[in-house]
Amino acid sequence: MKAYFIGGGIGSLAGAAFLIRDGGVSGGDVTIYEELPLVGGSLDGARLADHAYSLRGGRMLTTDHYECTWGLLKGIPSIDDPSKTVYEETVAFNEAQMAHSQARLVDHNCFKIDVSTMGFTMQDRIELVRLAEASEEELGASRITDWLSPPFFRTNFWYMWQTTFAFQTWHSAAELKRYLHRFMNEFPRIETLGGVKRTVYNQFDAIVRPLLEWLRQKGVRFENGVRVTDMDLIDEAGKLRVAGLSLNRDGKLEALTLKDGDLVFFQNGSMTDATSLGTMTSPPKRLTKADSHGWELWEKIAAGRPEFGNPAVFNSSIPESYWESFTVTCSTPVFFDKMERFSGNRAGTGGLVTFKDSNWLMSVVLYRQPHFIDQPANLQVFWGYALHPDRVGNFVPKPMSACGGAEILRELCGHLNFDPGVFEGAACIPCNLPYITSMFMPRAKGDRPLPVPKNSKNLGFISQFVEIPDDVVFTVEYSIRAAQMAVYQLLGLDRQIPPITRHDKSIKVIVETIEKAFA
Repeated sequence: MKAYFIGGGIGSLAGAAFLIRDGGVSGGDVTIYEELPLVGGSLDGARLADHAYSLRGGRMLTTDHYECTWGLLKGIPSIDDPSKTVYEETVAFNEAQMAHSQARLVDHNCFKIDVSTMGFTMQDRIELVRLAEASEEELGASRITDWLSPPFFRTNFWYMWQTTFAFQTWHSAAELKRYLHRFMNEFPRIETLGGVKRTVYNQFDAIVRPLLEWLRQKGVRFENGVRVTDMDLIDEAGKLRVAGLSLNRDGKLEALTLKDGDLVFFQNGSMTDATSLGTMTSPPKRLTKADSHGWELWEKIAAGRPEFGNPAVFNSSIPESYWESFTVTCSTPVFFDKMERFSGNRAGTGGLVTFKDSNWLMSVVLYRQPHFIDQPANLQVFWGYALHPDRVGNFVPKPMSACGGAEILRELCGHLNFDPGVFEGAACIPCNLPYITSMFMPRAKGDRPLPVPKNSKNLGFISQFVEIPDDVVFTVEYSIRAAQMAVYQLLGLDRQIPPITRHDKSIKVIVETIEKAFA
């Protein structure tokens, strides 16, 4: 039996590991196709040709959740210390670097806002409970604004929740409801981000690299520069079987025939599709799916096959699914020193600092240094993002989407009342992400395929765009759980997948949440 993965993101890497670890499949019988030069998908991080660093984003982790993720990483050796697993390394790192934000929200006067209270009125509380207790059938494809009134979106809670998880008011009410339940234990500490955990380095270096090394040692074949353009799907007694794949290998077309029993795992859709980088003097290009191929295969195989989902729900409105991030490489410690004094947090202990009155709704986070394995000691790297990049800035009279890195740094200095000289010699790399929250778009039942559709014989879907009851998208866990579900089902493995931890059923958590809501 051969197994083929289409896409080289964390879902495919995890799926390959589950095939080998739990299914007894030989690594040499597993192939991962990836069009880009590197695997890792959205868990990326790299040093550019001009020696500046770039991160499109970083996924929030918690040790109280992510059951499948930690279950996988407990068996993957660390790059820095192979005597430890990635899980052990991460736990030890966070025990030494306890997160406790002291500057979660900052106002237009550069004052840290008191966020000990959520700022709810009784009407806000009633509406939030009504949404949280509604069934997904009731919620359907409704938006958050269909359930919550305008005053709710001016509360401390919304500013913190929105920027922690990247929700927009027009996103799926059903997804917000899932988040409220999945992360209920984070509600009482949302202002400190005490439950957020970080990896030792960026998540490419800390998670992808060691997993990639483990897979290579097992013999897994990685074929970069290959795009799968089509699937030959045949009906066998009411079940669809992938009998062949059409490949574009660096511009050369190939056909791959699959034997009966071979498996295909497909990363359908991509939240980092069509991303582009800018420079200190120029903004990123505004790309769409017409400039890339991240959605084509899903659109092709889903046409006329409702069990394979509806990609148009997620990729048809870039203004509702995009925001912009930026990575700053500092060549002097001046900014980090001033920011640590302002926030009251050492780098790596504070989490997001959000400028509540920013037209762009800008947030920044200072990591513990070094954030890259190869980072020189004289450099420091931090990351930021803005949820409204098409709005005109408060200090720069143009939209963020039209700004180069130098202008973004000028806007940041304005919100902090810092002299722009703090960024002397710095490099700021902006990144446009047109589909970054596409999985949050309002959806109806059936718009996302199951990890293994009922009419599929050998095809599994592993991505942020599949249906997993009770779990939440925009997490590493979602991709890894989808991969584990698809692998176990297609292999017929009689093994339990780690259940979702139901903090929303804990009396202690419920009491603490109620107390916080009424603070």
